Amino acid sequence: MSEQQRTVPAVARAIGVTPATLRRWIAGGIVPAPGDDGLLSASAAAHARVVARLRERGHTLAQIAKATESGQLAFSYIEDLLPPVEGQLSIEDVAADTGLEPALIQRILTALGFSAGSLDRLGEDDLQLLRYAAAVLAAGFPLVAFLQLVRVYGQALAQIADAEVRLFHLYVHEPLMRDGVPGWEMAEEMEGLARELLPLASPMMDHVHQRFLQHFVEQDVIGHMEADLGDGPLDLGRLRVAIAFADLAGYTRLTEEVGEEEAVSAVERFVENVEHTLPDDARVIKTIGDEVMIVGSDAGALCDWAVGFQQLMATRPLPRIGIHWGETLYRDGDYYGREVNQAARVAARAAGGEVVVTRQVVEHAGRHLEFRLIGEVRLKGFSAPTELFLARARDED
Repeated sequence: MSEQQRTVPAVARAIGVTPATLRRWIAGGIVPAPGDDGLLSASAAAHARVVARLRERGHTLAQIAKATESGQLAFSYIEDLLPPVEGQLSIEDVAADTGLEPALIQRILTALGFSAGSLDRLGEDDLQLLRYAAAVLAAGFPLVAFLQLVRVYGQALAQIADAEVRLFHLYVHEPLMRDGVPGWEMAEEMEGLARELLPLASPMMDHVHQRFLQHFVEQDVIGHMEADLGDGPLDLGRLRVAIAFADLAGYTRLTEEVGEEEAVSAVERFVENVEHTLPDDARVIKTIGDEVMIVGSDAGALCDWAVGFQQLMATRPLPRIGIHWGETLYRDGDYYGREVNQAARVAARAAGGEVVVTRQVVEHAGRHLEFRLIGEVRLKGFSAPTELFLARARDED
């Protein structure tokens, strides 16, 4: 924010109030007074914007003053460390520059998760983003795949940004408030810390992205080739994979016995143990409560992992794991279809400490495991019976 933008009239215009209103807030101690040069500090201008938002939501000046003094609003000043979103370009302007159709620009930006209202005026950074998009498409990358990819980018980065804000709030902002640090002092301390941390986020993410990209390229070249040998070609957008669902048997009862926080800690330990022990070709796709969905290209390796994982688990609640192998529809970084649903149903049939698998998994598994036929079971939502097997390590005696 330039000096000209920090005069009282300029800040008032920027936040949508009259200069007289802003001066009244300053006189009442709601917003810090300008310095000797007549300019508001960057943090004072940021605070004025927050006050205006809270007033629009119906909060009184007395409530805002109390929140300011306690430091509840200190986190908002960090927003000024981020590049301002000042759109001066229309979609038509961007279309003329990039060669992309206006309708396609809207599809790309909404796929990334941008709100419809933000598309009316786009900024230079948005224009550069769409230039990159145009270059990717001009290089020959299929549009249907590109739209899925940017949707995954948007979802993943939104989750990252949300976690950054919430964790900073929980582990920096809240402790400062509990220690009784005055509001303005707290704002300065948090701003200083954020100013040091923000430049580090992008290099860290870029490094992690490169490492994982290298890993998954290798897994795709080797794992998927081996898995597809002899099984014939697949329709576009489909993959043959092993799907596992794992959760904690008796989790609801555990919550009642030990409380929500301890139960959630048990889930966190369980998920961490899963992530740290999975074979190289497998990864956690998503977690829903205490349930984990895992996908890998090697059914035998995933089954080996599941049996070994159960042998390591000695404390309750014990995991239960179900595994199936089949053809799935891959969309937006997730897996869909009948075979995914069947894997979930198989897991629901397992008891704590058990690994239950289908015939397709048995056919891909190694000889060092043994499979005891449980029987043919009618799974919910499936008309034909499914053969289920209990997988365990073979007795070497």
